[in-house]
Amino acid sequence: MPEDTSGVAGGDQCAATPGDRFDDEDYPAYSMGGAAELLGVTPAFLRALGAARLIEPQRSAGGHRRYSRYQLRLAARARELVDQGTALEAACRIIVLEDQLAEALRINAALQQSQAQRPNAAR
Repeated sequence: MPEDTSGVAGGDQCAATPGDRFDDEDYPAYSMGGAAELLGVTPAFLRALGAARLIEPQRSAGGHRRYSRYQLRLAARARELVDQGTALEAACRIIVLEDQLAEALRINAALQQSQAQRPNAAR
């Protein structure tokens, strides 16, 4: 089983209040059926996204897949690309690369801002 980095799996769920979980983008609040219904996809599509390693749902105590709002957004992006004719594996790779680029741009902007704020910064 993959290591959980969201801080909500296992016994940690009791540490957060329901209000905290309501706003938590990573809280696995949606069952597979609920997630599929919200997205207008089949459970098989969600399983395929897991097999392609785009999203890795957490598991309930009973072993059922549970999805977060963040994962549902990724699945919705994948569905849009697939609906446009992109192969599922390619759609997943595109999403990963887009997210990596966005993170790199965010880091670059933060570094440029910190350099600009330094007095007499060496350039």
